[in-house]
Parts: sequence; structure tokens; C-alpha cells
Amino acid sequence: MNFALCPPPYEPSPEAPVRLSVGQIVRAHLPALIEAGAFTPSERHVLRTMAACKTGALGGRLEVCAECGVVTPRPFSCRNRHCPGCQTRAQFEWLERRMERVLDVPHFHLVFTLPSELRALARAHSRVVYDTLMQVVGETVLAFAADPKHLGALPTVTAVLHTWTRELTYHPHVHVLVSGGGLVLDSGAWKPAKQKFLFPVKALSKHMRGAMRERLLKVAARGELDLGAPGSPGEAVVRRGLYDAKWLVYAKAPFGDARSVFAYLGKYTHRVGISNRRLDAYDGERVTFATKHGAHCTLEAPVFIRRLAMHVLPKGLHKIRHLGLASSARLQRGDLARAMAVVEAQRALEGSRKARRAEAAPHDSHREQPCPHCNARRAPEVVAQWRRGDPPLWPPRCIDSS
Repeated sequence: MNFALCPPPYEPSPEAPVRLSVGQIVRAHLPALIEAGAFTPSERHVLRTMAACKTGALGGRLEVCAECGVVTPRPFSCRNRHCPGCQTRAQFEWLERRMERVLDVPHFHLVFTLPSELRALARAHSRVVYDTLMQVVGETVLAFAADPKHLGALPTVTAVLHTWTRELTYHPHVHVLVSGGGLVLDSGAWKPAKQKFLFPVKALSKHMRGAMRERLLKVAARGELDLGAPGSPGEAVVRRGLYDAKWLVYAKAPFGDARSVFAYLGKYTHRVGISNRRLDAYDGERVTFATKHGAHCTLEAPVFIRRLAMHVLPKGLHKIRHLGLASSARLQRGDLARAMAVVEAQRALEGSRKARRAEAAPHDSHREQPCPHCNARRAPEVVAQWRRGDPPLWPPRCIDSS
């Protein structure tokens, strides 16, 4: 294409609805909040990255539609795991990698919640508490699975850490997806779980409390965790959480085949505190967003951003963990492949596993964004690109690329 012809730039219609974004709200209020010393260094970094996302500050490119010739700017995204505008592609790529590791069997969904008495401790020592919580949840599920009274086999386990409610309040909990059955390592046989429930939740809750208490007290004895001054009200609350509080464990009804598993994985693995779709209104001072059951929440914009910052995870903390047959060690040993072969043989009479997985695969329409002018999905031609810190190449200049 001779770009000297200067194809017309895309200009959105004045009647087109304006889409609200979390980044837009953060950009408007972040400087004042940072000046007031509102955030930790890691929180400031994440919020600044989200504010720069898809603005051109991180670089971008100019694309010419192969159908209509309209030039469209495509500013680069931040791809931060906390950014609500960057999770669709990350979710698809993650699911694509995991697709061949999901057993085509019913799965169970468990939720382990940190008691309210320990939330202040988790906020003050997030890395230690989150990591301990994830470890203990995984160990608890695998211990119950190994018990012949419950299953007596090794299942696949995927655990995902979330820290929010729909109102963006602080509520650390772990979603766990467990295969409805497991591999008996000695015999190589697949042992299915009971159809209606996997493990007794009251027993899970009691085991969780004891294991977390033991682990956190050991960490505190090493000086890596401050439970509060002896005899202080803060220490009393923490000890109540460790010894007396009820640890809520919730179990959902089992769901079916690989299609359901993919839907669940995508729903929980890359969810962040709030999505742009849930934003209803922003008048420059207040933010209104959808919560659940048709309800809405309205917050002052600085409060909204402070709530967002509460859910910034420590750098390097793995919020998604694979255990049991899904662990990398079992994958390398071939145990997962053995389990899949057994399950596939059992499913042979129900239809082709390959066909079932093809139906379950997520749609990849995000890979080629449609032209905003003619909606064509043909791969565009990239005619120019700018880097982080460079002035954006918009509006486009006439360049002879012949």
C-alpha cells in the first residue's frame, strides 16, 4: 500500500456511546491520591500502569484496514494482571495452554474463606498470609482426597486466590476446582467420586482452621509474622480467628464435561475486582457500578480507587496454583497422561474426546479486533509504530512507504 495516499482516519460517531473504564477514573484522581500518600509503592505502580493502559503512553501502532482503508490507532495495553481491560487475551492464552490438561470428567467447586478476624493480619502481612492460605488449602484438599473414606485417589486441583466482594470490600478466599475422581497411583485405575458431593465441608473447615493455626503460629515464632502485642485487642482478635472462628467452606454442586470446566476456569482464573462492563456511571466525583442480583453501589471516586488498591497482590505471588495430577511434577512423571488415557477409554462410547474438546475450546475472536469503521475482521496492515515514551503517531502523518 502507498501510505502517501493518506487513508482517512477513523473518527467515532458523536452519537456512539462512551464506554467507561476503570483506567479513566484512576487517571482523573490518582495524582491527588498519590500526593496524599494513599498507597504503598506496589499499589502506586499497579495504579499508574492501569492509568496508562491503552492511552498511547505505553506505545502503540497504526493499522490500516484491508477492506476500507481506514487508519485506526491501537495503543498498547499494560497487560498487568490487575487491569480489568487486559484480562480477555490473558484468559484466552491461559485456557489455550491448559486445554489439553483438563480431564473430561465432572468437577467440583469449593470455596475456602479466610475468617473476618484474620483480615487485618492478611492486609498487614499479605504475602505470608496469602501464601500460607494457598498452601494449606491445597494440602487440605489433597489430604481428604487421599483418605479412602472420601476418595482414596489423586485428583486434579486448580486453586485461585481472590480478595474481593462484588462491592470491592476486602474478603480473601480461594476458589478450588477439583476433578470428580482421581488416579489410584498403585493400580493406575481411575476412581470416580460420589456423584452428589466430594468431601464433607464441616470436616474440611475444621481441618483448615487447625492447619492454618499451626502454620501461622510457626511463622510468627520465626519472627516473620506479627500477631500483635501480647494481651492487646489486636492479638485477641487474631487468636479468636485461629482458635474459635468458623472457617467457611462452601461446596457447589458438581458440573459436567470439559465445556463446563473451561467455562469455570475462564470465569475465575483471570477475574479481577471489577470489570469495565460493571461500571454504570461516573460524574467526575462518584462511581456507580453493578454488584449482584441487580443491585448497585455508589462510591466517591477516591474511595473506589482505594478499594481497588486493596486487591493488589504482592509481586511474584502466584494466585493460580495447580496441584495433584495437575501439578508440573505429576505432569512430568506422566501421571496426568495416564489418567487422561484411562478417562478417554471410559469415554470412548460417549463420542470422540477430540470433538468434545473442540466444542469446549474458547472462541479466539479477540485475536483480530474488528475494524471500527466497517467491522471487517481481516488482518490489518501495520503501517507505523511508536514506543513507550514516544509521542503517539496520531493523527497519522502522510508517509510514503512505497
